Amino acid sequence: MSYVTISLWNATEWSDEMEALAREKYVPLVMSMGASSVKMVQTGELSFAVITTYDSEETATAAQQRIAEIRAQAATEMPMKMESSMQGGVFASS
Repeated sequence: MSYVTISLWNATEWSDEMEALAREKYVPLVMSMGASSVKMVQTGELSFAVITTYDSEETATAAQQRIAEIRAQAATEMPMKMESSMQGGVFASS
């Protein structure tokens, strides 16, 4: 069964450069930690969610220390702050 982490972020500004950095640097970094997919979804003018899927809880758990480091790096490199995160096993999907 797959496992998902969701982090909610707020930024103080939004730019094409930030989006490019997310696509070109941060998505590949998270993928390199064993994720099977990463989606960054703009949820408001200055807010977004990062939805990361792993093939298993074990893979997600093994990645979490490095993911925390990646989140901290992103927060220092861009004008944003993680507000919350959650995770859990997928019990239904299509």
